[in-house]
Amino acid sequence: MVDSPNQQPELESLTRTQVLIAMGVTALLLLFVAKTWQYFDTFPSLRMTWQLKHALWGIGLGLGITAASAVVYQLWPQYRQSASLYLKLVIKPLYWTDIIWLGLLPGLSEELLFRGVMLPALGLNWVGLILSSLCFGILHLNSLKQWSYVVWVSAIGFALGYSAWSTGNLLVPVVAHITTNLITGFSWKVMHPPQRPLEKT
Repeated sequence: MVDSPNQQPELESLTRTQVLIAMGVTALLLLFVAKTWQYFDTFPSLRMTWQLKHALWGIGLGLGITAASAVVYQLWPQYRQSASLYLKLVIKPLYWTDIIWLGLLPGLSEELLFRGVMLPALGLNWVGLILSSLCFGILHLNSLKQWSYVVWVSAIGFALGYSAWSTGNLLVPVVAHITTNLITGFSWKVMHPPQRPLEKT
């Protein structure tokens, strides 16, 4: 992937500490919203139950999403620019071991809120699926110029939501989300080795 400064706007670089704090704070905030929503509403939320079959489905879905993202990345220039900018901003400052947190924190907190709580609250139907997917996409909006990234993330949210709706098990989208983030993070690190040693923060 080649990032051209003439084709996409530059965002202010973040440090490793800033990215990790942002991930942690965002995860805690999303968990707080999910638990508060559950407390004040009486709808049955989707639960996460361990089943090997559903865990394998989640891994398969994560691999499918990753493959689809790679195809879209090659075919859609606007998405390629937005994704490159977003991934560079988030992943570049991180150490290899930090990618684990990149997989776990969003994978657990975002799925609990958007698929575990929001989807059943809005309705386990096509309307609820579409609305929760759009909200998921908007969460990833950095600027209006990155609209194509939001469109694709919303499509991913639709796939994750449908997996939760069709199986009744939050485990599927959680595993898929974690799988996707881990593969994306590690592959970006492999394809973009640092030019100089990272400064410790």
